[in-house]
Amino acid sequence: MADSLLSMNAAALPPELASIDDLVQALQRVGYFADRRLATAVFLALQLQRPLLLEGEPGVGKTALAKALSEVLARSLIRLQCYDGLEQREALYEWNYAAQLLHMRAAELMPGGARDIEAEVYQERYLIRRPLLQALQAPAPGAVLLVDEVDRADEPFEAFLLEYLGEYQVSIPEIGTVRATATPVTLLTSNRTRDLHDAVKRRCLYHWLDYPERERELAIVRAQVPGASEALAAQVADFVGRLRSQPFANAFQRAPGIAESVEWAKALVALDTLVVDPEIVSDTAGILFKQREDVAALTRDMTAELLKPQDTEA
Repeated sequence: MADSLLSMNAAALPPELASIDDLVQALQRVGYFADRRLATAVFLALQLQRPLLLEGEPGVGKTALAKALSEVLARSLIRLQCYDGLEQREALYEWNYAAQLLHMRAAELMPGGARDIEAEVYQERYLIRRPLLQALQAPAPGAVLLVDEVDRADEPFEAFLLEYLGEYQVSIPEIGTVRATATPVTLLTSNRTRDLHDAVKRRCLYHWLDYPERERELAIVRAQVPGASEALAAQVADFVGRLRSQPFANAFQRAPGIAESVEWAKALVALDTLVVDPEIVSDTAGILFKQREDVAALTRDMTAELLKPQDTEA
């Protein structure tokens, strides 16, 4: 079906995003605080129209970046959540078998000559579009496609993604090749639960997203929890930052992410906390950590050590 094939249309960056600094400021306006290295990776992915693979620990802001970009670029966000056993039909398309069957039965009852029933039922109107196909067929200016936690899917699914990542197109046997009408902004995220295949990495730009430095985390807490006082926001950023540092981080299975910092700050505001002390940390440890062992590892002695002003340490 030649008339069903879609041609790719390169989408330029909006004029208000003419530089990396413009992108940093635009992301900040929607509540996302990117450092220079991350903003450079995103800017190049947009300019070169390449997928961007973001790897890092859970909770460092990988998924949130896709949401922020969809706001900045005024594009719809389409999310493909990966998991073990994810199949192509759940990611790309499947046929509406019930509608096809009804059409075939109706066609059998209609008078007339020979008809190509198979060709009739394999038309685009019978397609149920899943995230990849939705992203390819999104009207201008296009969509932001988030392939979230791609490391949770299996290797055959990675191989299936290669055509999309390399050429922004997919092949549907009954219809043909479907190419993007407007190039989707594509972000893949991985928590490094396993290594991705080199073929996937070669088709993407790459950025390792680490926990934010203290000033950036403080800015995030200020923006997301406006009810927190300056002193409380600073205590949250300092305490969580030190939790992630050595040797304290070795005591935990997983350090708190940015989302946990923000939720903890909201909880402290809800409790009318003025100053963080060991008792309030103990009472709210279940917000910072999601594992029983990690909550238990945060002892009173460790908390007191973490709360010490850093300029008084030996």
